[in-house]
Amino acid sequence: MKNSLLLLLTILFSYGVIKAQNTPMTHDGATHVMVNASDLKWGEAPPGLPKGAQVTVLAGDPSKEGMFTLRAIFPANYKIPPHWHPTTENVSVLEGTLYMGGGETFDESKATALKEGGFSSIPEKTAHYAFTKKKCTIQVHAMGPFQITYYNPADDPRNK
Repeated sequence: MKNSLLLLLTILFSYGVIKAQNTPMTHDGATHVMVNASDLKWGEAPPGLPKGAQVTVLAGDPSKEGMFTLRAIFPANYKIPPHWHPTTENVSVLEGTLYMGGGETFDESKATALKEGGFSSIPEKTAHYAFTKKKCTIQVHAMGPFQITYYNPADDPRNK
């Protein structure tokens, strides 16, 4: 009898945990976000990034003040010229390899290959660039509003 009761409680608790993973939770006005990869809605990257990237926002709003988290898919041979952000940018590589370098000049030979599971934290106003050789998926978390300033105005896709 005791084992049967324990089994029933375990099943009910497990069902509650599974059910909760697909249900938004609110506590003190904050929303607990839970989403599966299959439910993400992807769209074109904002105009400040070169064409070809796809982006989805997981939490927050990159256009507003506050913390946000997004994912981006960069196609093969994608390049983001030297630029900086007014806040610290944290990048995790989820799939593929992202090559990142520091400085105001794009130099592939000085870049570091961040492989799947790799991480980079770029301090505010620090010059950096990135590129891919094959498709790559990253996750970015930072404080908004998200802004990007290119060292060479001709590199800024918004000027084209």
